[in-house]
Amino acid sequence: MKLLLASVALLAAFAASREGQSGKSFRKPDQNGWIYVHLEGTPREIGFQHGWQLAPEIEDLQKVLQLELTHDTGKSYEFFRTAAEKVLWPHVDAEYREELQGIVQGLKAKGVKLDLWDVVVMNGALELNGYYTDWYNKNHGQTSAAKTTVAERCSAFIATGSFTKDGNIVIGHNDWTNYLDGARWRIIFDIVPAKGNHILMDGLPGVIHSGDDFGVNSAGMVITETTIAGFHGFDPNGVPEFVRARKAMQYSNSIDDFARLMKDGNNGGYANNWLVADRKTHEIADLELGLKNVNLRRTKDGYFVGSNFPVDAKLAKQETTFDLKDMGQSPNARRVRAEQLVQENKGRIDIAFGKKFLSDHYDSFARKIDPSERTLCGHIELSPRGDMPWQPPYGTAGAVQNKVADADGAGKMSFEAALGHACGLKVKAADHLKAHPEFAWEKPLLRDLPANPWTEFHGTPF
Repeated sequence: MKLLLASVALLAAFAASREGQSGKSFRKPDQNGWIYVHLEGTPREIGFQHGWQLAPEIEDLQKVLQLELTHDTGKSYEFFRTAAEKVLWPHVDAEYREELQGIVQGLKAKGVKLDLWDVVVMNGALELNGYYTDWYNKNHGQTSAAKTTVAERCSAFIATGSFTKDGNIVIGHNDWTNYLDGARWRIIFDIVPAKGNHILMDGLPGVIHSGDDFGVNSAGMVITETTIAGFHGFDPNGVPEFVRARKAMQYSNSIDDFARLMKDGNNGGYANNWLVADRKTHEIADLELGLKNVNLRRTKDGYFVGSNFPVDAKLAKQETTFDLKDMGQSPNARRVRAEQLVQENKGRIDIAFGKKFLSDHYDSFARKIDPSERTLCGHIELSPRGDMPWQPPYGTAGAVQNKVADADGAGKMSFEAALGHACGLKVKAADHLKAHPEFAWEKPLLRDLPANPWTEFHGTPF
């Protein structure tokens, strides 16, 4: 009996010491579906806290990403683990190596048996699927059993000067993705690193950058992006996008800083059109970051929109398969509507406008209200066309969450966010799979996508 009591005491002491490593981190009860997590300290401490606080969610997401990667590409999961080790890891900065290793240690302390390469795959999934796999197939004379393509992710706008109600910046963004992983895209990360700026961003559990890339930092920078449709190009000797995106979120103090950090070591992975604002100067910018072509536009009186269209004709021709003239394609149809809404509301753009923008169901090509792949609030699950070649008809994908911010909010390290479609429409997984059994492969992990109210989040100590 004494031996048993001693063993229990030893285990309790071990657990307490492990929990002590979580330091100043904390996790709040769910808020309208969101999980708010505060992480603070050195890279190793932040990583451990991340793994410790979100262990169940990380374990769950790993299963989802493994299913998506193998289904979408026809390649084995081991293929991606090898890429994580041999292609991505050699180009990860020491700071973020420590953070990733810390996540693994935090998971281990909670009894989750994922290793470093599992976690690196999770962080690199957006650039491994499509960008790296296409490069690999081309350079190794292989074809995939499944056709991969770069997903058309997100609708966004950013405005300043005479276009906004108060003359300062306003920004809005919704995240388009598969509902499989989108239902898990519900973490609010409040990160206070030992070096660099305080960060408030949305994200996925186990992933050190936002992924859909929306966040504010304590230097007054507000950052988001939309992907460049039909993009092809990857440099295996470059720095992974997830490293550059996190570094830019953490260390940018100006638009120039942001552009430099994103371009430095650019590998072409997860190629995006970045919308960036500096609340200190009221300036906004559009950084179109291809692999061969990089274009930076900036203004203190104007706006930029993003809906996955290539901005520069040269980039479109050299680095994408996208047709800028086909107005029936989702990126082009959404671009027309986004431009229309911004111009019609010149001088009145504010947070309320941003929420309406992200819930808009007007199809500019069909000229009617019809939620689908051609509307700013994306509903591919309702479209008989799908969003080819990314999604087939009635594909389980679209807008999964939304964020808006203005200069006042950014100055207080805050933004508003809403899980699910901003319009209020909900997706019932069982009903959709019954109507469309071709997606039965998703059944074990597909969740409902409810529509939640807008919620305001603040970075500590606010």
